Amino acid sequence: MLGAAGASLAHEDQQGASIQKGVASYYSDYFQGRTTASGDAFDQRELTAAHRTLPFGTKVLVTRPDNGRQVEVMINDRGPFVSGRVIDLSKSAARALGMLHRGTARVQLSLAD
Repeated sequence: MLGAAGASLAHEDQQGASIQKGVASYYSDYFQGRTTASGDAFDQRELTAAHRTLPFGTKVLVTRPDNGRQVEVMINDRGPFVSGRVIDLSKSAARALGMLHRGTARVQLSLAD
């Protein structure tokens, strides 16, 4: 099934099962130190992310199928608010996925253990 932004939604209850596929982006440095929707101060050095609906504190494994790189992030903010994107990552998480120069990348999200 497709979400409003055209992202594939396949929510499942199993740990490690794919819950969503789509495009990831990452926060600009402008947001460093600002308060996230959860009340945390945003820190580009942490492995955190924004998602529209997952509960705060949810740990998500983000995988780039094209290069096999993965990173586990914790949801602490809401977004992204750009059509077609499913998750906004901290700069550290984007670096782990090798997407800093591209700005965006296709990813698969699954619940982390």
